[in-house]
Amino acid sequence: MTLSWWRLELLSLPELEESLIWKLNALGIPRVAVRHRPEQPEQRQLVAWLPAADWPEAERIQLVQALAPLADTFGLSLPEVSWEEQDDEDWSLSWKQHWQADPVGQRLLILPAWLELPPEHADRLVIRMDPGSAFGTGSHPTTRLCLEAIEQLAEQRGAQGAPDLGPIRVADLGCGSGILGIAALLQGATTVAASDTDSLAVRATRDNAVVSGFADRLTVELGSVERLAELLEGRPADLLLCNILAPVIEALCPAFDTVLAPTGLGLLSGLLVDQAPRLQAALEEQGWRAELTAQQSQWGLMTIRRA
Repeated sequence: MTLSWWRLELLSLPELEESLIWKLNALGIPRVAVRHRPEQPEQRQLVAWLPAADWPEAERIQLVQALAPLADTFGLSLPEVSWEEQDDEDWSLSWKQHWQADPVGQRLLILPAWLELPPEHADRLVIRMDPGSAFGTGSHPTTRLCLEAIEQLAEQRGAQGAPDLGPIRVADLGCGSGILGIAALLQGATTVAASDTDSLAVRATRDNAVVSGFADRLTVELGSVERLAELLEGRPADLLLCNILAPVIEALCPAFDTVLAPTGLGLLSGLLVDQAPRLQAALEEQGWRAELTAQQSQWGLMTIRRA
């Protein structure tokens, strides 16, 4: 009997994209892609493939019901979900064809592991990823804000026109796919210590560190800020990367001094612009000077330093 697959498709709203990919992975659905062109990042379609034998109609209805609360969090409605059945020999090709080389900022390139480096991007720093392993593929505005901020920091610190973060230690809290830590290593950072509370993210970060050639310089473990502090062995990092939702950042910020040195810099994303004032106040209560330094659409990036 020929194996067939259900292809799930829905409009990928920017507020929901990361959460939807995370939820699908958590439900055992790793074959996920976001269909978009780099020149039109606002026009995205989320696509997932599910074995037809394992997902009869009742289970597919329950899946949609499980995704709906993610939209409720942002006061939105889940976009309409469409289903199409396709043969086994088609799904893997159609999954991978949605991923393209994706330039970010002036010097970075996100490249799916199975693609060759396009000649027109030969001068870029390549972040090789396996988008099938987990969420955090670089298409979300919060991820791009962080990547661009890391690049700008390297430009500021580099000497004689050569962008370079310098021999700094980086902490990545809520690392997702590891994309931010890998970007920092490509631009001169010495080591990255990373943690995430999702085991799928930990596995994805390890896999992507291997694919990108940084397995010996990126350490990742399951856990939150306490586990990250343990990985740093009592020596807080020079740069903190944190791309998670604003309420989570607010809850964790009392422990930021255990992972970020007094002279260090923090890049916080994952927050909506209208959430910035409350988060800024919470950070200032903990002794951090917080400033909203970049935004894309309704999403923002906050930079923190010791007051």
